[in-house]
Amino acid sequence: MSDFFQNGIVTTLQDFGDRGSAELEAEVARYAQLRPVTLILPCLASEMEHAALDGIVNALKAVPYVSRIIIGLDRADAGAFKTAIAYFARLPQPHQVVWNDGPRITAVLAELRHQGLAPEARGKGHNLWTCLGLLQAEGSDGIVAIHDCDIANYSPRLLARLVYPLAHPDSNYVFAKAYYARVSEGRLYGRVSRLFVTPLLRALKHALAPSRYLDYLDSFRYPLAGECAMHVDVARRLTLTTDWGLEIGVLSEIYRNYSTRQICQVDVADTYDHKHQVVGIESPDVGLNRMTRDIALRIMQGLAAQGQVLDLGHIRTIVTAYERIVHDLIDSYVDVAAINGLEIDRGDEMLAASTFASSLYAAGRHFVGEDYHRTFAPTWDEIVRRRPDTLARLRSAVALDREQFAGT
Repeated sequence: MSDFFQNGIVTTLQDFGDRGSAELEAEVARYAQLRPVTLILPCLASEMEHAALDGIVNALKAVPYVSRIIIGLDRADAGAFKTAIAYFARLPQPHQVVWNDGPRITAVLAELRHQGLAPEARGKGHNLWTCLGLLQAEGSDGIVAIHDCDIANYSPRLLARLVYPLAHPDSNYVFAKAYYARVSEGRLYGRVSRLFVTPLLRALKHALAPSRYLDYLDSFRYPLAGECAMHVDVARRLTLTTDWGLEIGVLSEIYRNYSTRQICQVDVADTYDHKHQVVGIESPDVGLNRMTRDIALRIMQGLAAQGQVLDLGHIRTIVTAYERIVHDLIDSYVDVAAINGLEIDRGDEMLAASTFASSLYAAGRHFVGEDYHRTFAPTWDEIVRRRPDTLARLRSAVALDREQFAGT
């Protein structure tokens, strides 16, 4: 049973478990008549082979209030794109599959990239960025929701709770972030949030001057959740990072542009299960090792935007504080697992924390060095100002790709 405690400086909307899903979804459907809901699904071609995406698509077939679905398809050749057209055809909602690797979209983005108007690096952030461009090209309004395609225990209730705070006509929220317990198969997961983000934020608050930005990030119960919703106007002005710091980057951009009173976090599921990354102990460019480095860089970048100066002395202090805090937290997590009958390996937790500490130090050295480069993608508003024909070309590319492969 959830509590009603409000922590931090953003509103937390808990789930007490007493309200039926049918009643909740019916209310959202009424509100969506005034604030249409678009859903964006960033998807890898390989996910069409997994049961998780099949369950998500089947569940979405029964969601009446979603007005349109945009599927961003990555790592797909022509055969995989053709498969995707057929795979998502069962969706009753109007939907579009964005073939990010296709020659038409590649050509549009190559011209933008030549002018410094498109991100270089590929990945989920790039995928979302392209989908948001199509969203703007379609002239959409209302709400846009985003969630991953590898949720093994997906339920329409997750989506209804995610968009509810924005759909409600009396709501002042412009952004909602999901949270949930990362527990599955009798194990406690969520290692990067538990063993890296939370202790890092506390170490930064311990080592640096008081910071409302850090208080804000530390308010989120699961800051790395891939599920969020926002007003379309917010999405149009969103600057994305294209590395593993995407989720922290989105939170930072929302903080920069909006009052914390317009931001909330929503309990969307009792538990949440999706694919798990390897720690990447032997390589800094693999798995959670790479992820934690990108996240640390994005937090440092956010601090710098607030006027915080960081030097190597700060980095050493932060790493030392992090190591002490994460070791104490591991004791807490072992106790949480024990009282709930969950499995947890203290040795594995300590090894992961040691890897993350090294990653944090490497990120800090990289940040204060002269070789640090930003990985931001420009907003679509900025692109339209400089290349007003781009949205029409993007929309045409998506339509022609579908036309070419839908009937073959």
